[in-house]
Amino acid sequence: MELPSTSLSSPFETILVVDDDDLVLNMVVAILESAGFRVLSADSGAHAIELAEGTAGPIHLLLSDVDMPQMSGPQLSEFLKNGRPNMRVMLMSGGDNGLLVLNYGWAYLQKPFMAVKLVQMVTDVLHSPDRSQCRDQFDTRQDIRPNRKS
Repeated sequence: MELPSTSLSSPFETILVVDDDDLVLNMVVAILESAGFRVLSADSGAHAIELAEGTAGPIHLLLSDVDMPQMSGPQLSEFLKNGRPNMRVMLMSGGDNGLLVLNYGWAYLQKPFMAVKLVQMVTDVLHSPDRSQCRDQFDTRQDIRPNRKS
């Protein structure tokens, strides 16, 4: 599988990936690592908080599932952003949660997705000059629901 170059500004950017589905978690981690990112992974919000608290360096991006037991992706994002305000947030879901996520101003990736789309979107979010992350630009619902002309 050939993935696009990330053109990183630093040798490694750290991404914290959180998903309660082991298959999805392992797949996302493998894709991002093969694209040259440093990846931390957690299977729950509580585990993600523990990892974040134990990580001395920056976490450049949180990539989390929206729907998880005990703590949702948006709840986790808000919690982690309190201690890491410069961390970008990108949420993903197989459900229809895009509007909720975009209301927070965070990027949204609809599952299932192609590896190339994941790497492209992660890179774009990491390097977006707009701290609000250009909510419309980072909404993959546009890819699967093209604008209909009346």
